[in-house]
Amino acid sequence: MPDLVADGLRVLFCGINPGLTTAATGHHFARPGNRFWPVLHLSGFTPRQLKPSEQGELLSYGLGITNVVARASARADEISAEEYREGGRLLAAKVERLRPRWLAVVGVTAYRAAFDDRKAVIGPQERTFGSTRVWVLPNPSGLNAHWTAATMAEEFGRLREAASADPPESARD
Repeated sequence: MPDLVADGLRVLFCGINPGLTTAATGHHFARPGNRFWPVLHLSGFTPRQLKPSEQGELLSYGLGITNVVARASARADEISAEEYREGGRLLAAKVERLRPRWLAVVGVTAYRAAFDDRKAVIGPQERTFGSTRVWVLPNPSGLNAHWTAATMAEEFGRLREAASADPPESARD
């Protein structure tokens, strides 16, 4: 599944790994029950709800998408601890190269596994990759019943506000 990235993004969203529907369609967060696209709009990141097939429009908003683990699977619990650790190493290198303002990992369990941070919670993290700050968001999968679309949108909105308040990369150098 190809990344949707560019240098200097405002936010680089990072999924756990592509689901089978995503791998089959070539569109991130493509499974019908996934709440990523509705929550992205509800939180104010996009002016309207995009369809997975419109993912390319994200770049015009300074947003991109990647994954911790590149291998597609039916469920995230099929990913091994070593795959998460290796994915974390590759993601860190990608982030240092692309220099987004924020890396937003959607899924606290994946973040904990990829970066060996067992105490991480939803929200901004102390960890940085170069000048890139890190925020952990709730997993938008329909299987994550602990969060509603509305409560997820609140947390995504907190990130949007923080990302909007940050100066662009050129002003930080």
